[in-house]
Amino acid sequence: MQIYGKKLCFIGAHPDDIELGCGALINNVRKYSDVLCITLSDNQQNPLLQNLVQEHYNSMAILGVTREKVRLESFTTRRFPEARQEILEYMLAVRKDFQPDIVFVHTKSDIHQDHGTITEEALRAFRGTTVLGFDVLRSTHGFFPSFLVEVKQEDVNAKINALSEYKTYRDKYYFNSEITRATCIRHGALAERPYAEGFDIIRVVCSYHEEC
Repeated sequence: MQIYGKKLCFIGAHPDDIELGCGALINNVRKYSDVLCITLSDNQQNPLLQNLVQEHYNSMAILGVTREKVRLESFTTRRFPEARQEILEYMLAVRKDFQPDIVFVHTKSDIHQDHGTITEEALRAFRGTTVLGFDVLRSTHGFFPSFLVEVKQEDVNAKINALSEYKTYRDKYYFNSEITRATCIRHGALAERPYAEGFDIIRVVCSYHEEC
């Protein structure tokens, strides 16, 4: 599958989700693809998370995603199932305006209620579009990547640096740089490459063209 030169839409529930699942890939392709990153909850209902918004923008900037390509919305954390219709309508608008070739959402193995809602509504909103699922370590059960994308060491380093901007979560085990690097090495081993990021295949849409 060709990713370079495509319109790629990354949709996560909360600040940090996209970076945790796709940070190295984004750094690898952002110069050659049209990247749009959407986070549906800014998590600002929690007074302990007031710095997350700026941390998210700082993190995305390290990955090379400009502010106009980062959308941070205000759906209520842990209440996504109650807002299914509004989330679906939001995604339908994204489909109309951005027309992505590939959409990245949370893996179907994710047990967080907000993450699961995003994936289900994305399948409705982006019919006829390839949809791949990324892993957020702390909230998945039984994830195994069936779609592997080679990345470079500098991409892994950029992902680690981007995650380090989340001072709010500095003590969380899933922000440990050794875990991040080890995960990219493991996925690389599955692809017989030094490093890779792994996704599960939720839907793949292919077109075949005869050469002239």
